[in-house]
Amino acid sequence: MPTTPGTPTTLTPLPPGEHGLLAARPGPDLAAAGYAETELVAAGVAPSYAADELPQDGRWSLAERDRADFATRVLLRAPADPAAYSGTLVVEWLNVSSGTDAAPDWTYLADEVVRRGHAWAGVSAQHIGVMGGVSAVGLGGASAGLRGQERYAALHHPGDAYSYGIFTEVAGALVEHLADGLGATTCLLAIGESQSAYALTTYADGVQPLTGRFDGFLVHSRGGAAMPLGEPVEAVDIGVFRNHPPTRIRDDLDVPVVMVQTETDLTGRLAYLPARQPDTDLLRLWEVAGTAHADKFQIGEFEDYLSCPRPVNRGQQAYVVRAALRHLETWVRGGPAAPTADRLEVVDGRFVPDDLGNARGGVRTPAVDAAVEVLSGDTEPGAPVICELFGSTVPLPAERVAVAYPELSAYLAAYERATDAAVAAGFVLPEDRAEVLAEARADLVAEALGGG
Repeated sequence: MPTTPGTPTTLTPLPPGEHGLLAARPGPDLAAAGYAETELVAAGVAPSYAADELPQDGRWSLAERDRADFATRVLLRAPADPAAYSGTLVVEWLNVSSGTDAAPDWTYLADEVVRRGHAWAGVSAQHIGVMGGVSAVGLGGASAGLRGQERYAALHHPGDAYSYGIFTEVAGALVEHLADGLGATTCLLAIGESQSAYALTTYADGVQPLTGRFDGFLVHSRGGAAMPLGEPVEAVDIGVFRNHPPTRIRDDLDVPVVMVQTETDLTGRLAYLPARQPDTDLLRLWEVAGTAHADKFQIGEFEDYLSCPRPVNRGQQAYVVRAALRHLETWVRGGPAAPTADRLEVVDGRFVPDDLGNARGGVRTPAVDAAVEVLSGDTEPGAPVICELFGSTVPLPAERVAVAYPELSAYLAAYERATDAAVAAGFVLPEDRAEVLAEARADLVAEALGGG
């Protein structure tokens, strides 16, 4: 949707300084990769939306309700050399479930973004990220938001009813901004994980048909509901709206959508399962076995801070999410559609285990197909909410490992076959093969065989 005449969205660089964007895992060395990081204030006018009804099939019909001024933060990471820019801009709806902005999909996708020469922007789209509020996952007290720092004193957010409009306006301004320095953006993708995926569900169902802003969507780890349109409160409450009716992504959207779902997302408090939908010509659903809503890859060395009753999930969703972004971009650019995937096997609300205890079906990785651990999307009953989201990893008994892999060479061969099968199926990228192979748990096998 174009901005109101005479009120274009402007992007003004902030002086170099600490942006405070949560990232427990170090990403690639941006300077060494030839990337520049710029923090911007995006200011303009954004619409809010209303609808008479919000049907569960996602075929929403929204109308603009009103408009309000905003000034929010954008973090841009892009190649410094125009010749290195791929023309793809990945715009992440920053996640605010901790009470402050975080970029979980940057953590998962950074290596793919940088090696492909894409630009990435994280947008502070929601009220809590800018103005402060309470964590939805029980991490500490209320935050002061970006406005709690002098650096961001000029920011203001009119409320989550305007978040969808803000996201649209900022994305359009970024395309123009990059055109001035790097060249044309020829592929504009929206991405978001967890609460941000709820928001992108709403955006895809109601706002994208009005604006046509994005060329494709990567919706990562959504629950069954869609985020509300925002009225009458300043900040929507995920603790409330996650219990709203299950809502699909509309099946008549005219741009590609790839949804990546973990075990945690399907059952329990996120309850995606009732919103599960079939693939269409422009929609793919990947449910990844042995994965959790968040995991060791995401939390890194800060795992001990969570004090969870079991080690958090050590599954390999990062590689699958990278593959999803690659396939989405290729699809948008007129290449083959993303691969289809089997659904996880669920009976009476529980995953059906394979012979070693991991979930059957879904997208397979070597961590579950050459397993030495049970990788789950849940943890012990009664654990804190944050631990529920991080799942668990439980080593298989030594005797079961020894039976499955009588020799270390048998395990390593099985793990390599599983890796190559995932690459061949399109769920792991060839560029990530060596990194996946390096995650083989030869130590656990050797210990089970009496050599550790």
